[in-house]
Amino acid sequence: MIRPLLATFVFGVLPLCAADLKVAVLHPLLGDLANQIGGANVEIIDLIGPHGDPHHFEVKPEDLKKAEQATLYLAAGMELEGYLPKLKTILGNKAQILEVGATLPALEGACDHEEHNHQGKHPLDPHWWHSIELFRRATRIVTEALSKADPDHAATFELNAKTYRSKLDELETWAKREIAKIPRDRRHLATAHAAFNYFCKDFGFTAHPIQGINREQMPDPHVLAALVTDLKKNQILAIFPEKESNPKILQTLTHDTGIRLGEPLIADGTGGLSYIEMVRHNVSAIVNGLSASAAP
Repeated sequence: MIRPLLATFVFGVLPLCAADLKVAVLHPLLGDLANQIGGANVEIIDLIGPHGDPHHFEVKPEDLKKAEQATLYLAAGMELEGYLPKLKTILGNKAQILEVGATLPALEGACDHEEHNHQGKHPLDPHWWHSIELFRRATRIVTEALSKADPDHAATFELNAKTYRSKLDELETWAKREIAKIPRDRRHLATAHAAFNYFCKDFGFTAHPIQGINREQMPDPHVLAALVTDLKKNQILAIFPEKESNPKILQTLTHDTGIRLGEPLIADGTGGLSYIEMVRHNVSAIVNGLSASAAP
């Protein structure tokens, strides 16, 4: 009886399987993606957290402590993380920072976060994750990065990625079927800020972002009047607030136009939902607000 008892003791105090690769992520959806691909073989350190703001994150010493020994950092890229140059200087050659969106086709402009480190006359819209196709491409990019960092588990990463891409294929098919319930003349998406341009491009919507450059300030009367005119001209049925940000201007616009508020959308991937859950939530909210069965 001694050997079984000894075995029970040993396995009770030691981890059965420790991940060989530690990855820090600078966007919650990248944490989900890395987990889908890496599984138990990758330890994910989410520096933003489920209720953080990827737009306003600042690297603190305690974050670096938490991510100690991480050899790979995953960032969204497209100039979303203005602090990356500073982080690269701090990390030196201790870890690689991969900007997942760097090689993805980007849309220009309409980003309303003035703290972003835009380089040049045509700033990029960094909200690429609202395109299922681009997230599917990101799956390949992250898979290659994990395989390079941990070649021993490359075959497992590839298998997990294949399974996840199949789930994204199913998600895209479902989304197209749901959005088909919205008549084309109703495909005008009025949102709190300019975060859904990739979604609009993929699914044939016209974007009507309400917020301006500063999230907190109300626009001047001339801008506000122009917004009201635009919304009425396009017969907007609903304005969709966001779970992360609800500017006061939305209340003013709904009061002045009689347009109802839709169900809050998830713009930046925060809130603790997976990528697939986020897309399903947003598509369902938009369809409920704009479909043929929705009240005019």
